Amino acid sequence: MPGSISPLDLSNFQIPWYFRCPISLELMSDPVTVCTGQTYDRSSIESWVATGNTTCPVTRAPLSDFTLIPNHTLRRLIQEWCVANRSFGIERIPTPKQPAEPDHVRILLAQAGSAGGDLTARAAAVRRMRVLARESEKNRAVMATSETRSALLDIAFDELGLDSDLESESMAVLAIVGLGESEAEADLASQPCRLSRLSEILTNSLSVDARINAASIVEASSVVSSTARSALGETDGIITGLVKLTEEKSNSRAVRAGIRGIFSLCLSKENRVRAVEAGAARAVIWKLNEVETERASAAVELMCRVDGGRDAVITGAGGGAEAVAALVKAMAVGRAAEHAAGALISIVGSSEDLQIEAVRAGAMGQLLLMVQGGFSDRAKRKAQILLKLLRSAWPSHAAVSDSGGFFMQTYC
Repeated sequence: MPGSISPLDLSNFQIPWYFRCPISLELMSDPVTVCTGQTYDRSSIESWVATGNTTCPVTRAPLSDFTLIPNHTLRRLIQEWCVANRSFGIERIPTPKQPAEPDHVRILLAQAGSAGGDLTARAAAVRRMRVLARESEKNRAVMATSETRSALLDIAFDELGLDSDLESESMAVLAIVGLGESEAEADLASQPCRLSRLSEILTNSLSVDARINAASIVEASSVVSSTARSALGETDGIITGLVKLTEEKSNSRAVRAGIRGIFSLCLSKENRVRAVEAGAARAVIWKLNEVETERASAAVELMCRVDGGRDAVITGAGGGAEAVAALVKAMAVGRAAEHAAGALISIVGSSEDLQIEAVRAGAMGQLLLMVQGGFSDRAKRKAQILLKLLRSAWPSHAAVSDSGGFFMQTYC
């Protein structure tokens, strides 16, 4: 509740019953009226409907229309009441931002897509859409329609060279809203000109923001469609552009976008070889523990599974010991542990020296935590495999305590 009312009814006064939500019995901060004429707090009635209820909580009448109409008059009365009772520690409820209306989104799209229209006005319309998309999940849901996403792709790619700002802003909106499988395939993957333009932006654009937005389009398309993933991976320059982003210095947004794009493409086996050849293994292992450690570890694990991937990771890290140390460090970062362990299996599996390095770097403790802790069965299996690989190296490291042998016998 936005005020500091605790308990709900204070000793000297009571909250008027008509200011309370009939569901939560708390002071309403965003009153909305449903089709039966009853008013509820927006969050409460949305939760009620989200759990599968199709009737009005008060009247029990069927909700034939789930439209929520803001009750501005009641909200203003509640705000005035809050101000009048400020001495009791009640804060004025803020005026809520209303979710974007589909009609408003369509108007902005029409303004942005008007061929021959003023470029400044068109770019302003797209920027307004970007602001709306950032404001709330509700706005993103309103904008995440096939119609909207296809139109934004048309704006981004169909008028090449007219206005790079319009192109970049459209991609930025798509990066927030996401793409569906149909748009990723029909509006991007099947259109060579658009793929080439995306590659050009990634490799040649002087704007880092434009390159970040383009990388986000690569990720958004790759995660929803294997067809798009293949087409993007086959397009010259796209993986190279993602590698360049990952190698950016002092720009965590660029590094994050590059890693996410590389990981999404590596979900297809054929792209892993291309990624290794483009230098992705070196770029990602170098940034492994800076940002996006989970996806970076997963990308390294995937690349280690193809010919040349293991050697590229070792070389990129500056040597086997450095690669092992980076991966062991990543094992301490939540769900990255599973992928780092998987990569280590490939890295140390055929090298006794690197197995000793893994033990020296502290892998055993992390692996035992994985086996005993709340990790997935797949993660535990990887940990057990790695524990067995490192078993022979365990006594070789002088820092290992005698008590560790008991755990090794238990899990190996």
